Amino acid sequence: MRRFDLVIFDCDGVLIDSEVISARMLIAELQGYGICVDMPYVARHFLGRSYPVVLATIRKDFGVALPEGFEADYRARLIAGFRAGLQPMPGVRQVIEALNMPYCLATSSSPPRLAQSLDIVGFAELFAGRSVTASEVRNGKPAPDIFLHAAAKFGADPARCLVIEDSLVGVRAGLAAGMQVWRFTGGSHLRGLDLTPDPEAQPHRTFASFADFFHPDQEFGGARADGTE
Repeated sequence: MRRFDLVIFDCDGVLIDSEVISARMLIAELQGYGICVDMPYVARHFLGRSYPVVLATIRKDFGVALPEGFEADYRARLIAGFRAGLQPMPGVRQVIEALNMPYCLATSSSPPRLAQSLDIVGFAELFAGRSVTASEVRNGKPAPDIFLHAAAKFGADPARCLVIEDSLVGVRAGLAAGMQVWRFTGGSHLRGLDLTPDPEAQPHRTFASFADFFHPDQEFGGARADGTE
């Protein structure tokens, strides 16, 4: 009997190597308003968070309320940046196609951004009818809402779900949902950063390459990285 009934992938920083593009663009945009942050700050405060939470953090930490058009302008430039350079994480498509169980994604991104991101990297068909976003729940990560919603939507027992996350807030959310959590650390946005786990939110496993996803100690219903059973 396989160990998991549902694999829940985060999107940004797990399925697609988008976080480094988003972070660099946000840093540049904020500089125009006299707000100076760096990649470690973005990773610590913004990674895995929804856009409204990011804006609230900026207001709280810097006492700056960004103008009404900031979000729309930033999102438009971000999608242009995605179209110029967004890539899927190496090996993740092969993992998904080799899974012998249901899977889905759960993301803090907005539905329009998610749809455009998946289309750009050619993942739209892989996740058609298999996505949930923070817009569908009351509380974003690190609350467990989005993962519990995903389990309910796809008829899975939370205790038999596996969450794949890159952010610490995502790890906390998955653990709070009572799920197995693996942290993926292979995204470009995490290079050179302190990846010491939160002592109060330890993932069950950490891996840096999807080539190592099908760990010999795990049960995936016979699926192997080469797609055979």
